[in-house]
Amino acid sequence: MKGVSPPMARHAFSKGGRSCAAFPSLLVLLGLLGAGPAGGLAAEEGLPRAARSVHLAWLAPSADVFTLETCVERTVPGSFFMVCGWQVGYFGLQELTDGRRVLLFSVWDDAQGDDPAAVPADRRVEVVSHAEGVRIRRFGGEGTGGQAMMDFSWRTNVPYRFLVRARVEGERTRYAGWVRDGESGSWRHVVTFRARTGGQSMTGLYSFLEDFRRDGRSAAEERRASFGSGWIRELSGSWRALTRARFTASGAPWEARDSIRAEVRHRDTFVLATGGKVRPELPPGSVLEIRAPGGNPPRDLPEEF
Repeated sequence: MKGVSPPMARHAFSKGGRSCAAFPSLLVLLGLLGAGPAGGLAAEEGLPRAARSVHLAWLAPSADVFTLETCVERTVPGSFFMVCGWQVGYFGLQELTDGRRVLLFSVWDDAQGDDPAAVPADRRVEVVSHAEGVRIRRFGGEGTGGQAMMDFSWRTNVPYRFLVRARVEGERTRYAGWVRDGESGSWRHVVTFRARTGGQSMTGLYSFLEDFRRDGRSAAEERRASFGSGWIRELSGSWRALTRARFTASGAPWEARDSIRAEVRHRDTFVLATGGKVRPELPPGSVLEIRAPGGNPPRDLPEEF
C-alpha cells in the first residue's frame, strides 16, 4: 500500500520518498525523478506492472486547516485515493489487496534513515489521541514515521469529506484528521499525531490516485475519483477555496504511461483517473481551474483536538 505526492511535497525533495505498506513509495518517486525502477519491479518488455500514479498539486498557500470532499467512482483492490496530503503526511481511502476498505493517516518522523528503532525519541512522531478501532504502528523501510489505519466501509459514488487541522506547538505541530460520512453526515475523529516540524503548519498540499498492487493485471483496471468543495484556512485566518491545481503524473517506466486523465466536470469538480481504457485529455503539467464557489466553507467542521 503505497503512495506518491507531487514533486513539491517534502518527501520528494528532502526525504527521498517513503514506501512499504501504505506510505509513499521511493520506487514511484524515482520514476518521478527520471530514474529506473528498482530490481524486481522492472516490467516485462512492453507490459507495464501498474497503472500510473496521478496527482493534483493544489495551488494554495500554507494553511492550518485543509478540507476536501472526494467521491470514489471506480475502484479495484490495491487502490489508494489520497485526499489530503501535505509536506509531512497524508490522509485518504484505500481498498486493500484483499478487498477490505480502510482509512489511512500517516505522518513522517523528522529523521533520515529507514530503521524506525534507530530514530531518537525526540524526533519520532507522537500519538496524541485516536479513535477506538484505529490501529497505530511505526513504519520503516524507506523513511520512518507513524501510521494510523481504521476499517471503514466506504462506498463508491458516496461523498466523504476529509479534514486535517494543524496546530503549531513550538518546534512541533499537531496534525488531527477527521472524516465525515456522506451517508450519515456524522464526523469521526481518526487520529491526532504530533511531529517535529520546526514550527511549520501545512504546505505543499496535494491529492493523488495510486495503484499499489502492481501485479501487471492492475494496470488494465481503472480507478477514478472526483474532488471538490475544497477549502483551506490560511495562516492569516482567512478562508480560501481550492479552485486551481496542477495535474502531475509519476514517470516510472514500469507504469502504464498513457492511461491517465485529469479533467474538470461541471466547472466545479476535479476528476482524476488512471488505468484500464482511460485516455488523457490534458498533458501532465496542465493547470486545472474551477469556478469559485459562493458562500463560506462548511459550517460543521469539528474544532476540538
